[in-house]
Amino acid sequence: MAPWPFLSAESRSTFWRSLQTLTVTRIVIALVLLLYLSLDVRRGRVDGTVYAETCIAYLLAALLFALVTQRWRRRFLWQLFGQVLVDIVAISLLYLAAGGMRSGLALLYLFPLAGAAILAPLVPALFSAALATLVMLGESTWQALTRGDDLPLTQAGLTGAAFFAVVLVVNRLAARLINQEELAARRGADLRIQQAIYRIVVDDVADGILVLGRDGTVFGGNPAARRMLGLDVQPGEEGTAFLLTDVPALEPVAQSFAAWVAHGAGAPDGYVTVKRWHETEGPVRGRLDQPVHLKLRFARVDTPEGAAERSLVFLQDVSAIENQAQQLKLASMGRLTASIAHEVRNPLSAIGHATSLLAEDLHGPAETRLLRIVNDNVARVNRMVEDILKLSRKVQPNGTPVALDDFLPELRAEFTEMHDMASDIVWVGDAGGRSVRFDGMHLREVLVNLLGNAIRYASGKPASIRVCPVVDPTGRMELHVQDDGPGITPEVRAHLFEPFYTTSSKGTGLGLYLARELCLNNGAMLDYEYRTEDTGPDGGTGEASGRFVITFAASI
Repeated sequence: MAPWPFLSAESRSTFWRSLQTLTVTRIVIALVLLLYLSLDVRRGRVDGTVYAETCIAYLLAALLFALVTQRWRRRFLWQLFGQVLVDIVAISLLYLAAGGMRSGLALLYLFPLAGAAILAPLVPALFSAALATLVMLGESTWQALTRGDDLPLTQAGLTGAAFFAVVLVVNRLAARLINQEELAARRGADLRIQQAIYRIVVDDVADGILVLGRDGTVFGGNPAARRMLGLDVQPGEEGTAFLLTDVPALEPVAQSFAAWVAHGAGAPDGYVTVKRWHETEGPVRGRLDQPVHLKLRFARVDTPEGAAERSLVFLQDVSAIENQAQQLKLASMGRLTASIAHEVRNPLSAIGHATSLLAEDLHGPAETRLLRIVNDNVARVNRMVEDILKLSRKVQPNGTPVALDDFLPELRAEFTEMHDMASDIVWVGDAGGRSVRFDGMHLREVLVNLLGNAIRYASGKPASIRVCPVVDPTGRMELHVQDDGPGITPEVRAHLFEPFYTTSSKGTGLGLYLARELCLNNGAMLDYEYRTEDTGPDGGTGEASGRFVITFAASI
């Protein structure tokens, strides 16, 4: 056992290593004594027979101690005291053979005494110092009695006092170091436990976690993040760090992170869509078969001064949450759809017809106001009914390609004329002669819905509403619809495409949901994203801005 039974296994292992070091040092000292001090034997200064036999026996004992310490790690204190006792006996024999205090061999006692002071408790260490001091005082007393020389006795007393002082100081310092090492070992064990818990939590958590550098370099990620992004590599392993921009499909994540870095803690959480991608070669390999809609939350790691800056990105797959919320709302709506035409539309028609008849006979301001309120609400409920019936009719789309360069200007002219607004308010970008696979009537309905939302918040200035065809980094065609009004907050964005969710008193909450369903029916995607690039006619400012993004199935 170790001299302190409360020590951890790591600290006890340190004691045994120190004892092995002591045995190796003993072998070296025995060889040095046998080699160099033999010169004094030839000069007749010491008893050669006693000296040689003592050195050889001491060397053999040192070799035996080294073997025992290596093979048998038990009874630490017994082994230590046995070795220290042999050291004191061997050094005492050499000390007496060399002539006592005048030989200068008393310094050899510091070797076993220092070992005892470091590895043993204070009382046994002081006992070792007392044994060495008694030998020196006994020999010096004999010299004083036989030769009448008191000087060696005085030197022996001072040397013994020095031994006690050295043992006391070294033992206290060693005890302090042992306690500090034990504290460090326990904290290290606690840290390893916390790391093990962290690995279990991080590996099993449903949200993805990425560790990024300031430039967007991915240094690590948990299994959920790799699954969401379709990565086959393990970020953090040697040689696997990569930039987010190295994967074109991860460009939205890189842009959202760059916007957060630029704006600091005040930047909102980001919502991005990672599209399909497949890469079998190069430093970043992976495959994502289905687009995934992610909510991004950022946090800066509190790193020590001078260390490289690190940030965490928490990825939450909100597609499942959105689908669940939609299914809950549509479950009840499905039962309503079958009878809605007879149970709701017919009474609405009757109310509307009665209101028209009353309007012919009532002309007072109060009556006119009440009739207008009734008409507005009848129109609102009727629009909701129409939207619900559209959801129940999953019409197969027409596969005829749509040429965007012809389709978008015609839609702009029709829309501005319908809303009696200047044509330059809606700016349409150049599609570069590209066509997309989308039913023309469905695409018209989706864009009319998005543009109708835009005119509520746009300033009405020229190009305050922008429809921009863009080719994304993966080569897919996108259509961005954006206005210069205030962007949608992340809180509203979380429920934006849920049925019956609306922030407008005049809305039904089904328009955006219907638009997304039509896009899905045509193999496309509709989402609201925060992008840093500006695709407007006046160049880019680099500021992140929200826009509706339609990602088409394929360009033609």
